[in-house]
Amino acid sequence: MKALAFDLGAGSGRAIVGEWTKDDRLVLTETHRFANEPVRAGRRLHWDILRLYHEVKLGLAASARAADGPIDSIGIDSWAVDFGLLDRNGDLLGNPVHYRDSRTDGLMEAAWQIVPKEEMFSRTGLQFLPFNTLYQLWAMKREKSPLLEAADKLLMIPDLLRYFLTGQTFGEYTNASTTQFLNASTRRWDTELLERFGLPSGILPEVAQPATVIGTLRASVREELGIPGIPVVAVGEHDTASAVAGVPAADGKPFAYLICGTWSLLGTETAVPVLGADAMRFNFTNEGGLGGTYRLLKNIMGLWLIQECKRLWDRQGVRRSYGEWAELAAREKPFLAFVDPDDDSFLAPAGMPAAIRAFCRKTGQPEPETEAQVMRVVTDSLALKARYVLERLERLTGIAYGGLHMVGGGIQNEALCQSTANAIGRPVWAGPVEASAIGNLAAQFMANGRLSDLAEARRWIAASIDIREYEPQNKNEWEDAYGRFVRYVV
Repeated sequence: MKALAFDLGAGSGRAIVGEWTKDDRLVLTETHRFANEPVRAGRRLHWDILRLYHEVKLGLAASARAADGPIDSIGIDSWAVDFGLLDRNGDLLGNPVHYRDSRTDGLMEAAWQIVPKEEMFSRTGLQFLPFNTLYQLWAMKREKSPLLEAADKLLMIPDLLRYFLTGQTFGEYTNASTTQFLNASTRRWDTELLERFGLPSGILPEVAQPATVIGTLRASVREELGIPGIPVVAVGEHDTASAVAGVPAADGKPFAYLICGTWSLLGTETAVPVLGADAMRFNFTNEGGLGGTYRLLKNIMGLWLIQECKRLWDRQGVRRSYGEWAELAAREKPFLAFVDPDDDSFLAPAGMPAAIRAFCRKTGQPEPETEAQVMRVVTDSLALKARYVLERLERLTGIAYGGLHMVGGGIQNEALCQSTANAIGRPVWAGPVEASAIGNLAAQFMANGRLSDLAEARRWIAASIDIREYEPQNKNEWEDAYGRFVRYVV
């Protein structure tokens, strides 16, 4: 049995075929990889959604050629909060706007004048981020956008791509839960909340649960690509939901995870949303998960800092791989200075290295002079921020976690994994790298009945992958560093 996962990140996408082998293991084959580069047109930063759809079709064709036997299902996961609008004829109204666009600047605080912050959190359970879908829609309303006025349906990014493939308009639950207008307790759209902002609730699609077959490939897609009518599954379409499903926590005990990518997400699974005052004060979120779970987690502005530094240095002709930068940073003296990765100055700076130095200068710390020193400051700070968030997670749940599961592309940075173990003073279990794709595939196998539930999926994943354990080192040094670090956390 084979399933095809499209895993779209903020910088790239990939098509991965997952085969359930005769010995009940999972084997992954990457069949297509492509860039996902935003496009600035006039005053707006957009996603190139039609290019992404074209790459999905290329991935479909490549996977059909590469697979030894039929592909049994398809699933798509991507980042959250962004969306496309369809008119009443089902045509796309403009390119979706990128969450790093400036149109929502200052709107989050203004929104609290209409619906108080406390009420909004108690209804939606969602962390407050300036680019949440609610504020993006409200920005369009305030600008009297003709696109919003003409809209008949709102679809999140994976919903939109799935619509292009199947013609079916559903809003998958895990991604819908990131909009800040899905009620955390009822798991339904909070239409009354939207109406208080003067936003149309009639454009919202029917919510579909993950691990559900939504439709099959349109005839036009089948004819264009020369492939059969493959079922398309609503997986955990928020890539974080799929990544959490891909965590190999096989013993069934409560666990903490750190999904390490452009964003780092640190959290746990809960059976009910955590909506108290501390959860709001710590800016945690309750997003939907597979199997009726909630993802109680906090966003950390993760590898974005490293990626943006590398992008600038590449442009300046200082070209090194991520692995080379990690090795150079590991040779530098630790704890020169610290930054709070979640400081607003790092969200979309003109130059990330300059923003890091400016933070150090503003807070009275030594400025890193070399590129390797900048990387070391970021690595130390990301590890210490993980401890800061983990401690607050434990306060919310009342659980002391024995270690931390790290998954995602960032675990290829061995120095970061070791630094995180050092910072939290507990083991880090690293793996798998392709957690989102694996969770995506698991949802597909749940939809077709090959896996019964999430617990069985995690046991199957754990039996199929290699996990590397990092034990904490240099406890006293890291304790002292943490005491210094917390002074600079916003």
